[in-house]
Amino acid sequence: MTELTAHGFAYTDGDVDTNTSSNPSLNAMIQQRYSRRATLRSGAAAASAAVFGGAILAGCDSANADGDFFPVIVSVGSSGATSSGRVVTLTGNATDAGTITSSWTQISGPTVTLTGASSATATFIAPAVSGPTNLQFEYRATDNAGQTSVGTTTVAISPAALGFTSLAKNKNDIVTVPAGYTVTVLTRLGDPIASGAPAYKNDGTDTDFASRIGDHGDALYWYGLSASGARDDKSSTRGLLVQNHENLNVQYLHPNGPTSTGGVRPEAEAIKEIEAHGVSVTEIVEGANRAWTYVQNSTFNRRITPNTPMVINGPVRGSAMLRTPFSSDGTAGRGTINNCANGHSGWGTNLTCEENWAGYFRRSGDDALRTPREVTGLRRYGVTSSTGSYGWSTVVAADATDTRFRRWDARATAGGTAATDWRNEPNQFGWVVEIDPYDKTKAPRKRTALGRLGHEGAWLGNLASGKKVAVYLGDDSRGEYFYKFVSDAAWNPADAQAADRLAIGDKYLDAGTLHVAKFNADGTGVWVPLVFGSVPNRPATGSDAEYVFADQADILVHPRLAGDAVGATRMDRPEWTATNPVNGDIYLTLTNNNASVRPLGGTDAANPRHYNDPKGASNQYGNPNGHILRLRENASDPAATGFVWDIYLFGADSADADSDVNLSGLTASNDFSSPDGLWFSRPTNPGGQVKPLLWIQTDDGALTDRTNNQMLVAIPGTVGDGGSVTITNRGSGGATATQTTRRGAPATDATLKRFLVGPVGCEITGVDSTPDGRALFVGIQHPGEDGTAAAPDSSWPATQATGTAPAGTRPRSSVVVITKNDGGVVGL
Repeated sequence: MTELTAHGFAYTDGDVDTNTSSNPSLNAMIQQRYSRRATLRSGAAAASAAVFGGAILAGCDSANADGDFFPVIVSVGSSGATSSGRVVTLTGNATDAGTITSSWTQISGPTVTLTGASSATATFIAPAVSGPTNLQFEYRATDNAGQTSVGTTTVAISPAALGFTSLAKNKNDIVTVPAGYTVTVLTRLGDPIASGAPAYKNDGTDTDFASRIGDHGDALYWYGLSASGARDDKSSTRGLLVQNHENLNVQYLHPNGPTSTGGVRPEAEAIKEIEAHGVSVTEIVEGANRAWTYVQNSTFNRRITPNTPMVINGPVRGSAMLRTPFSSDGTAGRGTINNCANGHSGWGTNLTCEENWAGYFRRSGDDALRTPREVTGLRRYGVTSSTGSYGWSTVVAADATDTRFRRWDARATAGGTAATDWRNEPNQFGWVVEIDPYDKTKAPRKRTALGRLGHEGAWLGNLASGKKVAVYLGDDSRGEYFYKFVSDAAWNPADAQAADRLAIGDKYLDAGTLHVAKFNADGTGVWVPLVFGSVPNRPATGSDAEYVFADQADILVHPRLAGDAVGATRMDRPEWTATNPVNGDIYLTLTNNNASVRPLGGTDAANPRHYNDPKGASNQYGNPNGHILRLRENASDPAATGFVWDIYLFGADSADADSDVNLSGLTASNDFSSPDGLWFSRPTNPGGQVKPLLWIQTDDGALTDRTNNQMLVAIPGTVGDGGSVTITNRGSGGATATQTTRRGAPATDATLKRFLVGPVGCEITGVDSTPDGRALFVGIQHPGEDGTAAAPDSSWPATQATGTAPAGTRPRSSVVVITKNDGGVVGL
């Protein structure tokens, strides 16, 4: 017997002419099938499509199996296109008289994760690509007889692009984001993060901030958790949000603002203010319909305040300069304060940075009781206040043994010593503090090898096996320096997932060399090591005598003095740093400067501008709008002693600035002032790959007559993509001076857009995302900072939903989560 198969129909040449029924002949059946297929192809059964933002894009036909008399039919059309980071929907529509099972598989191109692959509709995020790239997918449909038909479609992917319309500047009392995005308020000042803690009334009567979210939320970072509660760096649905709490809107913390009697602060008010500082660790989760919430009773939740026990680590541990009545051997301390920018390690820990700590101490009138060296050091760091911020040292504690308030009085006493008074307490602050967010039993460690500064941030360079670890450090004050720490130990990738994370911190952050930057006019620079024996004496300055360094601990307690001694470049408020995860370029925000620190004749190539940017009737001479500098280490080596640099962007008000001020060609769609927060998208999603997105946040006073503070997103180039330019600076009275600098490529609407505008009186500070880039966390700090308890000038976040709130509603610093409505990567 010979068997013939025609289009899946079995035929035999056995007995013939034995069937006398009137059923159709073979030829008639075949003709019927082809007629039916043509009808299906031309009608409503469009079988497969790739959908991008609502547009349907078809693929190519490859149906190849028919099954039986009424087979599953699959037909597809032409190909479609999108760009990296956007959502693609593949839709199959098979037709058959019986049951259909469907599935999608990828058959070529960069691998993507298909969601809903075992159905007729599947989605994926378009991957990062450096040039036009095709992805091909197969749709397979099977009928109830087990016969399968297959169709394919091709999706063309283009490199990432900023996928939104730039926002206009505004002064609204809400967080504004582009169309297609949603803002959700996640955590707020005073929210309880301990089981049983009462809800926040927001009327000034709330207490126990050791169990609540603190004030002035600043830098933040996401640490992933698995379903079982273990560290999971890939998790995008459950994690810990670690946030700094820098300072206070003190007028809203009490019923009628802070009080005192005869210059003495009440204990209850002071402890509330102290505990509202520090760091919070809060579990957050994504729920149904991508709704984000925090978990009040999570066992991971934690507050770290100025009263939390700390361990001193590194070269200054045990130094006489750190001895206090609390720690007679100088190895321990209490708390962290004025936590501003941050960093994160490559081994799962958080680096929080103590910035403007000096002003909290009462210290004046005791010069005669100190050595000249001590006085020089205290003056250089600004520990000179006669009261101390908030007057905590004036509190008369109910318990005479309670030193939580007395410690803020750093005056030396007649006949006293470091063991009997608090003369050395200021030396306990100004450090980078490492925290294990996953283990609340571990005391945070102050990493003294990284130096004592007004730390704005501590950001690691890209880690590479066998290379040393570099940490970049801004010292946030006008005229201060930019630093780099280089570890003695070379990076071992096996340390990334070590169980004892703080022990890994000991390895990489306790032994190494601190450097300070010198910027040359030709676009090069050098890192000067601050090593005892090679740092000269700091010359006498003003009323300060020559400073002679005693040892390496002295240099690390006083790196500002060491920077003076080696002639480091004075910068326009060096603040946040960020590392491009692809090419390793280091970015540094230089927020602003004024004429007293940066006069007309006092510019240099790295800080090149002096001009006036009027605000109303007031003049603002100096560099009120700031700039963003970037550098690349020689040979891309984190331990390099030399680098090249340029100025990536110059802040400017496009409505006022001339071409010698608006050097980056900013327009009304992307102009900004006073860059502060800075962050690159994570390399675990398309936003942080190939050409990563750079997020820029502002802390502006110069442009706030035109707009509330804002956040922009950029696709930057590389160091050296511009060239040399000579500008004319202008001072008061018509005086001019020229300055040559290195300028990056001008901004365009394709490379820089305004993504967010905050509420009234706020600063935008703190930004991170989930690893998949589909949820962006942003800190909104001190809304309504110029109001009073009786007359708040913002009511945000209560205004977020409708734009209004009941009169007298007090504002609260908060974290918002921003998601793209179609589920794509935020910003793309």
